[in-house]
Amino acid sequence: MRLKVEPRRQVSKPLQYATPPLSVLGTVVAAFVLFAIMGYDPLRALYDLFVAPLGNVQGLSELALKASPLVMIGVGLAAGFRANVWNIGAEGQLMMGAIAGGGVALAFYGREGWWILPLMSLAAVAGGMAWAAVPAFLKTRFGVSEILVSLMLTYVAEQFLSYLVLGPWKDPEGMNFPQSRMFSDSALLPVLFDGTRVHAGVLVSLLVVVVAWVVMSRSILGFEIRTVGLAPAAARYAGFSQTRVVWLTLLATGGLAGLAGLFEVAGPIGQLIPKITPGYGFTAIIVAFLGRLHPLGILLAGLVMALSYIGADQAQVDMGLPNAATGLVQAMLLFFLLASDFLVRYRVRLVRPAATSEPAPAQKATA
Repeated sequence: MRLKVEPRRQVSKPLQYATPPLSVLGTVVAAFVLFAIMGYDPLRALYDLFVAPLGNVQGLSELALKASPLVMIGVGLAAGFRANVWNIGAEGQLMMGAIAGGGVALAFYGREGWWILPLMSLAAVAGGMAWAAVPAFLKTRFGVSEILVSLMLTYVAEQFLSYLVLGPWKDPEGMNFPQSRMFSDSALLPVLFDGTRVHAGVLVSLLVVVVAWVVMSRSILGFEIRTVGLAPAAARYAGFSQTRVVWLTLLATGGLAGLAGLFEVAGPIGQLIPKITPGYGFTAIIVAFLGRLHPLGILLAGLVMALSYIGADQAQVDMGLPNAATGLVQAMLLFFLLASDFLVRYRVRLVRPAATSEPAPAQKATA
C-alpha cells in the first residue's frame, strides 16, 4: 500500500472559506495538548491567550494598536501574492520606513510644526518603497528571485538600524543605551482616546483596508493584478504588463510597510531603537493567507494574530509561560492553514500496488 496525492477536479468554495476558522480551532486544540504536556494548566493558558485580553478597555485598545501594522502590511502583501509576486522582506521595508521617517523627526528635533508628521510619513513611504525597489529591479531586469532578495535585505536593514542607534543617531543623553533621542511632540502621532495608546495610525490602517478592497475588486488595476497572477498568458494577450504589476505590487507593499514602521516609532515607541517590532513583517504573511488575500479577511486575521501577541504577554505574566509561546501558536496556525488548504485542493488515497503476473511454465521453458 502506498499514498497517492491527486488534485481534486473542483475546489469547494465553501471549504476554502471554512479553512481559516478550522485552522484557528485546530491551533487551539493543539495548543491545549501541548501546554498540558509542558506541565501548564491548558485551560488557564488558553484563557490568558485568547480571552483575557478582551475583557477590558486596555486590552481592546492594545489589540487595535498591534493589529494596525499587521493589517497594513498584510494588505500590501496580499496584492503581490495575488500576482505571484512573493515579497518576504516586508520586515526590512518596515525598518527602512522607520529609519527614513525617524530621520526627519531627528533632523527637526526641537522644532514644532504641523508639517513635520506629514513629512515624516512621506519619507517613511519613500524609504519602504526604495527598499522594495531593489528586488523589483532585479526581478524585472535580471529575473532574480524576489523571495531571496527581499528576505536578505531585511538583515541589511536590521544592521543599518543598529549602526544608526549605536552610532551617529545615538541619544547623547541616553546613558549609552542604543536608542535615538525621543521625538518631539510634533513628530508623534495624536492619541485618539485618553488613557490608551491608540493613535491615528489605527484609522489609517482601516482606510487602507477600504481603499485596497475598492482597488482590488472594483478597478481595472485590481483586475490586471488578478489576471497576471491567475493566467499570465491571458494577461499578455490582453496587453497587461507583468513588469508593471511587479513594480506596482512591490512598491505598494514597501510603502505600506514603511508607513507601518513609522507608526510604530512615532506612536507607542516614540524613538528609534534596534528592535522596532516583534516581527510584524513576517507575521503579516500569515495574516495575508489567513485572511484569504481579501482586505476584509485580512482585517479579521490581523485581529486574531494581534490577540496572540497580547495573550502571550498575559500568559507570561500570569503563568510564567515562555515568551516563545507567541511564535509557537503562530507557527501552529500557519501549519494548520497550509494543511487545510492542501486537503481542500488535493485528495490523498491509499493505492494498492499492481500485481506483477508470473510467466507461465511454457514461457519459462521457451526462455
